[in-house]
Parts: sequence; C-alpha cells; structure tokens
Amino acid sequence: NMKTNPLGSDATEPNPPRTPLCSRLLNVFAAPGEVFEEVKAGKPSVVNWLVPVLLLAVAGMFSALVIFSQPEIVQTIHEQQQRAFDKQVAAGKMTQAQVDQAATMAEKFSGPTMMKVYGCMGATVGSFLSLFWWAFLLWLIARWFLKVPLDYMKVLEIAGLAAMIAVLAAVVKSLLVVVTGNLYAAPGLVLLVKHFDPRNPVHNLLALFNVMTFWLLAVRSIGLAKLTGAKVVKTAVAVFGIWIVMTGLTVGFSLAMQAVFAK
Repeated sequence: NMKTNPLGSDATEPNPPRTPLCSRLLNVFAAPGEVFEEVKAGKPSVVNWLVPVLLLAVAGMFSALVIFSQPEIVQTIHEQQQRAFDKQVAAGKMTQAQVDQAATMAEKFSGPTMMKVYGCMGATVGSFLSLFWWAFLLWLIARWFLKVPLDYMKVLEIAGLAAMIAVLAAVVKSLLVVVTGNLYAAPGLVLLVKHFDPRNPVHNLLALFNVMTFWLLAVRSIGLAKLTGAKVVKTAVAVFGIWIVMTGLTVGFSLAMQAVFAK
C-alpha cells in the first residue's frame, strides 16, 4: 500500500521525501553518502547542523564532567604544574616562596570543580567554533580547489551531520580516560604510550593517529564530494591535507611556546 502525499504529486517532485532527523543522524555512521545526497536534494534545514552541534556540546560537557571527576587525572595535572614550578626554581627564575604562592593560586583555579566548569564552557564554545570553522574550510575548498561555488549554509549542514562522528569520539575518549587513567587517551597509537608527555614530539605525533579523527575527516570528504559532484579521493586529499597543515602548525606552535617558557 502506497501512501499518498496530501500536497499532491507536483509538490513531491522538487521536494523528495525526507527521512526523520533521528535516522539522518544515525545513518551518518553507516551510510553517510545517502544522508548527504538527501541533504543536497532537500530544502535548507537548520536542524541538520543545530541538533548535532548541540549534541556535540552535551557530549563535550559529559566528557569534561567524567574526566575531571577522576582523582588520578586531577592529581596528574597538579603534578605537571608542580614539576613546572620546580623547574623554575631550579633555573633560578623563581624563589620557593614565589612557587608556594603561585601553587596556592593555581590550586584555586585548577581544582576539580573549576576544571569541570572550564571544561564545560570550553566544550560548548569549542563545538560551535569548530563547526563553523570547518564549514568555512569545506566551503573554501569547494570554491577555490574544486571550483564549485556552494551555499555556505548547505555546507554547514554537511559539517553538522558529520559532527555526529565527533559526538561518538567524545564519548569514546571519556571511556578510555576512565579505563586507562590517562588524560591523553584516545583510540589510536597514543594508547601505546604509557606515560604521555605533552612536551615530547614523538608522543604528540602518535596522538595524531586517532581513528575517530580519520573517520570524521573521511565523512567530511564524502559530504563535500556529494555537494560538489567531485570524486571522494579528490575531496579527501584536500580535507586531509588542510587538516595536516593546521595540525602541524598547532603542534609546532605549542612545542615552540613550551620551549620558550622552559628557558
């Protein structure tokens, strides 16, 4: 038995039937190409990006609350702070009295409660910034690399739906941190590092090989390919390439700043 559309057959041609939002969100994991084909053919929809980014913010807040509720994680952070202070004393840049005063101030702003607050705030703001930034990058790739002008809001829908992978990634990371007691735990090569040192270039390199990150980039590539009509291989080269450049600059800057402050 076929259901009839109350709007008539004429209305169905330009606007093909849309699957429920829940189905679109879940199908991103199993059949992203089909989801993005539907987005391309359908009318603009705010929920395609708003709901995923809200879920990402909630997942990020959940992750912050879970991670900073682990005593060993908080202890590790405090130990890292203390080692940094000890180096300053050993280098003659701070007196023990100054270190004690700085440690007291740090304790006020780096306790479990404040860490949870900062983590929740960062997750919320970061979710929205990341979404709009990546939508802009995909739009830029389409315009300048693929030579296909796209509507930014349509690209935003693709980036939003792809963010469902990031939602799962936040949950997976939370579980790994709880199980391993390692703040830097993630589903990738970093799990081979027993004691992660953020100042170690090799450890930072291993942290980049994250299964969830590669999955997310692949889904973004598929979405961009569907919107532009380009081959997935071509969009993947651009998407992965720009991620490599941005990640390299970020890690390089972080290591440079650590080297400066270590002197």
